[in-house]
Amino acid sequence: MAHFPQLQRETAFGTIFQDYEGPAFAVRLWDGWTWSTPANRRPACTIVLENPKALASLIAEPNEVTLGEAFIHGDLDVEGDIFSVFSIAEYLFNRPRNLRQQVLEKAAGGLFGAWQRLRHGSVNSMSRDRASISYHYDQPAAFFEPWLGRSFAYSCAYFRNPEDRLDQAQEQKLELICQKLRLQPFERFLDIGCGWGSLVLHAAARHGTQAQGITLSREQAKTARRRIEQAGLEQQCSVELRDYRRLEEAGQPFDKIASVGMFEHVGLKNLPRYFGIAHRLLRPGGVFLNHGIARSARSPIREKSFIDRYVFPDGHLVTLSQALSAAEAQGLEVRDVENLREHYELTLRHWVDGLRRNADTLLEHVSKITYRIWLLYTAGSAAAFRRGDIGVYQVLLSRPDRGMSRLPLTREDWYSASVPAQEVEA
Repeated sequence: MAHFPQLQRETAFGTIFQDYEGPAFAVRLWDGWTWSTPANRRPACTIVLENPKALASLIAEPNEVTLGEAFIHGDLDVEGDIFSVFSIAEYLFNRPRNLRQQVLEKAAGGLFGAWQRLRHGSVNSMSRDRASISYHYDQPAAFFEPWLGRSFAYSCAYFRNPEDRLDQAQEQKLELICQKLRLQPFERFLDIGCGWGSLVLHAAARHGTQAQGITLSREQAKTARRRIEQAGLEQQCSVELRDYRRLEEAGQPFDKIASVGMFEHVGLKNLPRYFGIAHRLLRPGGVFLNHGIARSARSPIREKSFIDRYVFPDGHLVTLSQALSAAEAQGLEVRDVENLREHYELTLRHWVDGLRRNADTLLEHVSKITYRIWLLYTAGSAAAFRRGDIGVYQVLLSRPDRGMSRLPLTREDWYSASVPAQEVEA
């Protein structure tokens, strides 16, 4: 390490972070040398750089992809509060590029040149990419269950209090959706993108509906069918491996429809078709609840996004106004909009805690790279919700029947006591 003596290290980090005002943090290099922000506070986290490549990723050309790849491949790690590291990353992203390069060239000598060669080589090799890139839902159910909790719900929970347990908050979310839809016994209910079947099971067991779910994931469909069988609800609900665009062949319309966490995969250009199909599948007077993430109109769009590359390869977040405009253009009427942004941050914090607590068990089912992708993705998403870059909206839409919505004048019944499961006759 003759190229990077202690004084030059102090100079490099001191210069790069001279205007930093976020959470206190420390840095530890591969040889044990440490540096910390000059504040009389205990560091919220320690960024561990395992090799010179990791240092170059942090200073020379930091973006979501380079830092994300350094993390998932173990070149960079975070000890302590993983959520605080995203404030540090945002600061680095906004530092002038020429300043970062000058600091690294002067302080680290030949290390910068080595980085320039490395960045065009093994980092983006086919073998490394194949090891990293995987589709979002192609993991076994046993990977998700330990950290999603008993509900098996992979979407924003609903917290009446910040201290609510995750299972409790997910149950409250499922019930809130059913209350907003005002589900009644024997109504035909469709869940587009039903995941592992949590909502169809809840709707059938608690509200006596005839519930149908659809998903494009074989793993999810298999798990959902097993859960339905275990609950003894085969006569009331079902799950099919089916694309929503093929549902218009189903014939009889549905009384109520929900889509929870699927909307993010639709994309702006497909919104008219998405809402148009929902409109045609609903009976006149029917109601559709769309629960999905939307980006803030003011949030920055990254040219290089870790989520685009490793989590949602085909995902595209639209703004709320774009979604509402597309829905209205297809004849749906907007009846209510609720932003659950704070609820999703709380949910994600529970998931991060579950991922960390159950790491040994999870690594029996997926690779370490896959595990670290999910850990970074969930922690980073919590930071994005906290900043307000994204929100999650429950939008209640109706298909008016000759101008009549058939909805009550107030929302009071949404928050009334729900009917106990044993009181619903199938």
